[in-house]
Amino acid sequence: MVLCYVTDRHLLPGSSSSKLLRSVEYAAAAGLDWIQLREKDLTAGQLATVARDAISALARAARTDSVRPRLIVNDRIDVALAAGAAGVHLSGASIPANDAIRWLRAGNAPREFKVGVSCHSLAEARDAEAAGADYVFFGPIYETPSKANFGQPQGIERLSEVCRSVRIPVLAIGGISESNARACLHAGAAGVAAIRLFQEISDADELRALVSRLRSLA
Repeated sequence: MVLCYVTDRHLLPGSSSSKLLRSVEYAAAAGLDWIQLREKDLTAGQLATVARDAISALARAARTDSVRPRLIVNDRIDVALAAGAAGVHLSGASIPANDAIRWLRAGNAPREFKVGVSCHSLAEARDAEAAGADYVFFGPIYETPSKANFGQPQGIERLSEVCRSVRIPVLAIGGISESNARACLHAGAAGVAAIRLFQEISDADELRALVSRLRSLA
């Protein structure tokens, strides 16, 4: 089961980079697997600085060398590689997955460098798999303000169809909560990704308890 915290510092009080890094460190210490750095308004230079600081925060929070949270950078392949991130997550506004993955797999990235793709239909998920993506996000599963521009929620039945139709891991995203995460896992999702679910808890112990409860669902 993969638990992924997707960042949005504008939802944090003060929306500062320092508070974002504190949130990242909390998430890592609580046992989340991936942190997706999704700060679309930052310049490449600003994002690279935040990414490097986040990677340092993840290293401090790592439980062991073999159990280490990974940083995934949204959209920016250049920043992900320059900062030493574990991967990049591509959206509809990114370079096409086919082109990105072909270039990355041609010796331009470490072998373990992950490439994920945001998908909003079965066809997009199949295309991402065919392009060589390591995983996909599928959603929005439930109604959520952050995904309102992607149309009506996909729902559990469509999530189940996508999970049955591709061989790569599918993470459910969009309106994920503690109460509905079980349904996503039962539908075949390999994990869940969320902003508010993980970011709105500012107490490290409470977040750790939430992660423990979510893992028990698997």
